[in-house]
Amino acid sequence: MEKHKAGFVNIIGNPNVGKSTLMNAFIGEKLSIITSKAQTTRHRILGIVNGDDFQMILSDTPGIIKPAYELQSAMMDFVKSAFEDADVLLYMVEIGERALKDESFFSRLKESKIPVLLLLNKIDTADQALLEEQVQYWQEQLPEAELHPISALTNFNVKNVFERIVALLPEAPPYFPKDQLTDRPERFFVNETIREKILKHYKKEIPYAVEIETEEFLEAEDIIRISAVIMVERNSQKGILIGHKGSALKRVGVEARKDLEQFFGKQVHIELYVKVNKNWRSNSNQLKRFGYQS
Repeated sequence: MEKHKAGFVNIIGNPNVGKSTLMNAFIGEKLSIITSKAQTTRHRILGIVNGDDFQMILSDTPGIIKPAYELQSAMMDFVKSAFEDADVLLYMVEIGERALKDESFFSRLKESKIPVLLLLNKIDTADQALLEEQVQYWQEQLPEAELHPISALTNFNVKNVFERIVALLPEAPPYFPKDQLTDRPERFFVNETIREKILKHYKKEIPYAVEIETEEFLEAEDIIRISAVIMVERNSQKGILIGHKGSALKRVGVEARKDLEQFFGKQVHIELYVKVNKNWRSNSNQLKRFGYQS
């Protein structure tokens, strides 16, 4: 009988380097939200890729930042935990980048006893001279890491990296059922999809002051009925989010519904409400409630 491999593969890096895009390319499903704004990923999101003789458990982590408030501190705790349970670490940088936003994380990478693959992403945006300079720079910074130039967006070299990860996985039975795609419940993806639309359409502080809570998820044979609350920190934000005669909120609902219908493969009816939840990002009880702190 063929030996089975299984392991945890954790992706770390600065905000916006393409971690979520890479994970979604590996999985073939849109599990992590992808927008051009920094700090879109707030949790560690597990995606599971199954083959006949392997199971790869991928973890997309929040981009590394210097925390400014409680929520961001909780997000950085998710990154710290990624060092602790990984069998393979993927450290992702983009062309032109020089270092992690937090030096202590970088020193942990240098001292890592587990395999580190350094993925130099967005090489489709660079000429040959810059690419060669960057490859040399990163080989000097992390001589122990395996360096792979990739473009997660155009899928360049992604298959080779995937196969290399499988080769590095330890022998183990599967950790999850073989037909499972993620460890997250349906409501989590409803929340993330709505949040992605808010990140896309609103500027400045609004996207970062928002938390979504799906209060109702009722699945029938031909339709899923969803009721979700969008929480903001101030009344002024509530007004901006709703927009003139509710037009802005309606756009969020329509776009989220389309994505969720594709994700769940059936008709979706969605109702959105906006509530003020003052300073939730700095409130430990609220952060526990939303799963950022245990």
